[in-house]
Amino acid sequence: MSTEPSRLTSAPRGLLADRAYAELRDRIVTLRIPPGAPIDEDALGRELEMGRTPVREAIKRLALENLVTVFPRRGTFASEINITDLADISDVRRQLESHAAYRAAQRITEAQRAELDALLYELARSPGADGAALMALDARVHRFIHRCANNPFMEETLGRYLNLSLRIWHLVIDRLPGLFARVHEHEQLLRAIADGDAEGAREILARHIGAFEREIRAVL
Repeated sequence: MSTEPSRLTSAPRGLLADRAYAELRDRIVTLRIPPGAPIDEDALGRELEMGRTPVREAIKRLALENLVTVFPRRGTFASEINITDLADISDVRRQLESHAAYRAAQRITEAQRAELDALLYELARSPGADGAALMALDARVHRFIHRCANNPFMEETLGRYLNLSLRIWHLVIDRLPGLFARVHEHEQLLRAIADGDAEGAREILARHIGAFEREIRAVL
């Protein structure tokens, strides 16, 4: 019998749970797992090459974030999307995320400046026709700003509301005529953060969230 550690158990459980969470989160927010669709824990574990425990830990976390719903004796399902939540979600994000941009301009580290430069490079070369790729890049910029604010409580809260927003955006992604322009507003935002312009970063991000909400409402 081989003495090599199994791929299913070689990584710490916490890291496996984080990987399961990120993979399942991305499938749900991009609607690869549609609202109301069942989630097979065993099949997901086999696909990700990990046991049941990290998958279940990921599902518990996603349930707290309203991305999955667990029904006793029925199973686990991707949560339904309620379009009427858009105004409330955007209201929270407009206030908190603009403050995160403000803090990011004050607290960005040298290592994070290298990440910022890489994001600017991607934005300059991003294709205009690929809506899914644009949205993925948009989400990465937002999560980067959450981290740069250097406030774990704010980062956790904003991550939850961003995920809920992404699901609504992906419902209408093919009908958003200004998607390329909205995503590329991040060039101005990132430059404000790099320059330490906290007030400018706050204002740009607040406008960005408001513009996205108006465009989504226009096509619903």
